[in-house]
Formats: sequence, structure tokens, C-alpha cells
Amino acid sequence: MAAPPSRKRQVPFLVGLVLILAALPVGWFVFLRETPAPLPPAPPPRAVVTPATAKKAVELVLSQFDGNVEVRHGEGAWEPARKDMPLRPTDVVRTGRGAWAVVLNGESVELRMESDTEISVEQLSDELSKVLLSSGLATATVRGRPNVRHTFILKAKNGDAEASTSQGTFTMTNNGKGTVSVGTREGDVKLTGKEGKFVIVRAGQRSIVRPGQAPTEPAPIPSTVFLKMEWPAGKTQRKPEVAVTGRTDPGSRVMVDGVSVPTEEDGSFTLNVPLNAGPNTVKVSAVGVGGARQDAQRELVLDTTPPIKVDPGAMWKASGAPPP
Repeated sequence: MAAPPSRKRQVPFLVGLVLILAALPVGWFVFLRETPAPLPPAPPPRAVVTPATAKKAVELVLSQFDGNVEVRHGEGAWEPARKDMPLRPTDVVRTGRGAWAVVLNGESVELRMESDTEISVEQLSDELSKVLLSSGLATATVRGRPNVRHTFILKAKNGDAEASTSQGTFTMTNNGKGTVSVGTREGDVKLTGKEGKFVIVRAGQRSIVRPGQAPTEPAPIPSTVFLKMEWPAGKTQRKPEVAVTGRTDPGSRVMVDGVSVPTEEDGSFTLNVPLNAGPNTVKVSAVGVGGARQDAQRELVLDTTPPIKVDPGAMWKASGAPPP
């Protein structure tokens, strides 16, 4: 038997109703749901903070020495030197008779001090080292390194002379009164004198600066050193001290019996030398900035026997003859 017409009409209606109910969630999700807010951007990665590393202070180091070498920190007392002793601005180093010392600034600078020499540290940084030569003789070697420029300055105390280089080897003498000689072995050295006037002292050349004057024109370093002595008259001496006088090239260094003798601007010098009873050998040497050396010596005899006093009257009386 066939279904009634009303039931046939209900079937499509029910199917449509089911489809509409099924489509409602999809429509809500597509058309009615609010769009979620965009996520905030990710924060940048936090930098890792590490404690700042303290920068090591630039310092000279007393690398090697022999003999009596002393160091003074600022205005403190003199104390014996120690190997690898650090030196900073205001520190002073001095070498005694027959002693020597070498100070280093890393791989950049080597400064060798000869006997009876005194220096003080003026300024130190990665780019600059400045040392004051109070008296004596010192040789500086400055080494250039890739991408590193270091300037070394050696200034004379009590004068106007100042030598500087970024690569080279030179020797400076200071008589303690500001008369300075500079000789260059390698590289070029700028030597400044009074009122900033300067010359370039090239390898194998020497220049002299006197107090209040400009540097002399560079000239070849002499192969010999001039030394002329004026010895005391006579070999036998009655006084326990004699004056040793002479003259050398200006800027040359003079040693008498191992003791440094200050010279004048013209190279003249005088030193009172004590004598022991009997024979004494007095040795004098003059050394130039190029290393040339001249020696002289003299044997002096100190006679300490008391002089014989002669009484003519007693002699006549002893002989029994009347005096004349």
C-alpha cells in the first residue's frame, strides 16, 4: 500500500532541517567567531652579561740586572731590585758602579742601563712609553709589530733633549747637566731640542744637544773617541788625593777607575782621585754613543814616609867644626 502524501512531503523537510542544524556550528566558526588577537612578537634574546674584565695596567718590568741596582717607588726609600719587578710611573731605577740593568715593556721596548745610570718612568700606555734619563748611558730598542704602533720617548733630565722612535735602536748619554748625545744604530730617531727644533738621526749618525740649544746637524758616528789627559806632575805624590783632568768629545761618557765623571758642555772633566800608600794605577775611559772607546792610564805612587828634616847647626856641632 502506498505512503500517504503528507509523509512524503515530510521527508525532504526533515532532511533539510538536519542539514541546517549541522551547518550552524560551521557557519558560526567561519562567520561569527571573533578573530583572535595576534600573538605579541617574541622578545629579543637576552644578552649574556659577564663581569667586566679589569684592564691590566701597562708597566715596565725589570727583566735582568747585575750588580748593585736599586729601585724607588715615588718618594719612598731606595730598595734592592728584584727580578721581574714591575715599574710604573714615578718609579726610579739606578745602577751602581759596575752594574747594569734591562727593563722591558712587553715585546715593544727594551731599555738597557749601563753602570752609574739613573732613569725614572714618566708615562706608560699601550701606545706610548716615556722615560726620563737623569744621568748616564742607556740604549733603547723599539720593535714594530703588525697592526701595533708603539712610540718610545727617552727624555734627558735638566735639559731640552728628547729622542723618540717607533722602530729602531739608539743610545743616549746625559752628563747630568743636560748635555746629551744620541747615536742611532737602526731605524730613524727624532731628536728634539730647544723650542721644539728637531732633527732626524738616521742609522749610523749622531747628534748633540746642549742646554738651551737646538740639536746639531746629524753626522756620521766617529769610529774613535777623542781623549786627552792632563796628569799630575811627577809620578810620586805626597798628597793622598790628586786631581785627574782631561777632555773628550762632548756627549761622550767618562769613567775614572769605574766611577762615572760628569763632563762639561765642551767635554772637559775633573775628578779628585784618592790614592793608597804605594803604587796606584789610575784608569780613565771615554765611551761614545756608537760604542767606540778610548782608554788612558797612569801609575802614581803615594809616598807616605815623613820628610827628613835637616838642622844645619846640629850638623856643624856634631862635626866639631865652627859653623860658617
